[in-house]
Amino acid sequence: MEIKYFDHAATTAVDKKVLETMIPYFSENYGNPSSLYSIGKTNKEIITIYRMKIANILNCKVNEIYFTSCGSESDNLILKGIAFANKNYGNHIITTQIEHPAILETCKYLEKFGFRVTYLKPNSNGIIDINELERSITRNTILISVMFANNEIGTIQPIKEIGEIAKKYKIYFHTDAVQAMGNINIDVKKYNIGALSMSAHKFYGPKGVGVAYINENIPFIRIQDGGHQEKNKRAGTENVAGIVGTGKALELAKEGLNKYNDHIRKLRDFYVHEMQKRISYIKINGDMEKRLSGNANICFSGVDGGKLLAELDEKGICASSGSACSAGLLNPSHVLLAIGVPTRLARSSLRITFGRENTLEDTRYLIDNVEEIVNRLRNG
Repeated sequence: MEIKYFDHAATTAVDKKVLETMIPYFSENYGNPSSLYSIGKTNKEIITIYRMKIANILNCKVNEIYFTSCGSESDNLILKGIAFANKNYGNHIITTQIEHPAILETCKYLEKFGFRVTYLKPNSNGIIDINELERSITRNTILISVMFANNEIGTIQPIKEIGEIAKKYKIYFHTDAVQAMGNINIDVKKYNIGALSMSAHKFYGPKGVGVAYINENIPFIRIQDGGHQEKNKRAGTENVAGIVGTGKALELAKEGLNKYNDHIRKLRDFYVHEMQKRISYIKINGDMEKRLSGNANICFSGVDGGKLLAELDEKGICASSGSACSAGLLNPSHVLLAIGVPTRLARSSLRITFGRENTLEDTRYLIDNVEEIVNRLRNG
């Protein structure tokens, strides 16, 4: 059975061009970048080259790019590193109720050490109120962390305005851009972003590689003991092949951004339109304008989301009900609950996220099967 993959917010396949770029660094150019002999020094230089490529794409300095193992590690490094380094200046952090668990759980951890966290509630479309954000600032606020685009409902936050507020009050601003990178052109200077997290496997790069951008003027401390890699801020032997793949994937994503966004937006809009036309009692979650091009999150009233996913899987269709990091949990999405979706309805959600390789034929297959399964489950 041919697999029809519609879960690109969870992960993406490594682009063939990316894989080709990575292969030599597994078995030919295998030197440890910390070694003093030539094959180690060569890989150290390669890392610098790809650090420069990523810095150019973000419009930041080379020394502001740090390599990690994933987006979650980048989130931890940034939030904990900045919080603990600046605890003598304040203990207040502002974030939102719909962040990824990597942010929410890190904030809970910091609360155990005396930090106070304000969790802003978004509106029904999943967008925070800028005025409420500004009212939440106190003399002790040291950090604002708001995700660029939501991983479940795809809504894009007013990042430029948040950056301007942070600059106005001289507060550090971090954004979890794991879902946004590869889908949106991000210039950290334009958006006044002081720190940013990303993960390569979300934009057709390898799994197990993350990037943290941290402005050179932001004090932060290491949170992991070990070696002195990454300017003594992140211990561990560098994943050279992964770093090369990340840089290449990001280059390709930037080059094809408009082309692929146009493609997946057309598929997404066709899918949403057909769902509205064919199936009654549905709820589209999130803002349809301020939204990632490939994201469609819909609740199907009267349907168990788990059963819907299982039956789609039997048809070769890969989809999800929310964050891949929360797969297997029985609780409804915290994001849907935060935007006011009733618990029972939230359990009926289906997240479809389109990718480059999806076709109109694939989408028609998806639509026909969702319609058939939803109607059967409702009548069962």
